[in-house]
Amino acid sequence: MGNRAKQLMDQGKAVLFAFEEAIGYMCCPAVLDKDGVSAAVITAEMASFLATRNLSLSQQLKAVYDEYGFHITKASYFICHDPKVIQQLFDNLRNYDGKDTYPKSCGRFKVSGIRDLTTGYDSSQPDLKAILPTSKSSQMITFTFANGGVATMRTSGTEPKIKYYSELCAPPGNSDVEQLKKELDELVSALEKHFFQPEKNNLQRKTE
Repeated sequence: MGNRAKQLMDQGKAVLFAFEEAIGYMCCPAVLDKDGVSAAVITAEMASFLATRNLSLSQQLKAVYDEYGFHITKASYFICHDPKVIQQLFDNLRNYDGKDTYPKSCGRFKVSGIRDLTTGYDSSQPDLKAILPTSKSSQMITFTFANGGVATMRTSGTEPKIKYYSELCAPPGNSDVEQLKKELDELVSALEKHFFQPEKNNLQRKTE
């Protein structure tokens, strides 16, 4: 994240903000990395500014949702100590309905796009080649669904885990948050049942 910001700055571009999934924020280029101190200062500054308008942080967040649409996420993982099982799980996804075919659906959810950063495949690109960096030494497949949902399955580089990250972005005007959460929960359940197959692959669920 910091390296990419430095590359852009060297090209004369201004980097305003960067972040990553595990809740790390780079709010200014003074520190080219996730920095909790500057993030806390920016948050305090925002809270102070909003207070002059009699608004809270949560109220401002709702205003953003109202304008751009609700964005909800859900992440978890399965534990697997057998590298062969992990490899087979991802191989099955790449040969789902025959050789070199990815899933067209996950339960009732239709797959509209696939990006595989292990093989370098991206169905959304004209040449079917991924733009993001690829790595054959790790597993990572992202599924985009027709309902606007996105789910990424990947291996951990440091632990015997298969992680997943799911999100659902609703269009502006859809304010039924509970229905959106229900939709994402059902998508995650389908992902676990059809793609992870924990019972078949003897995967251990995350302990709450």
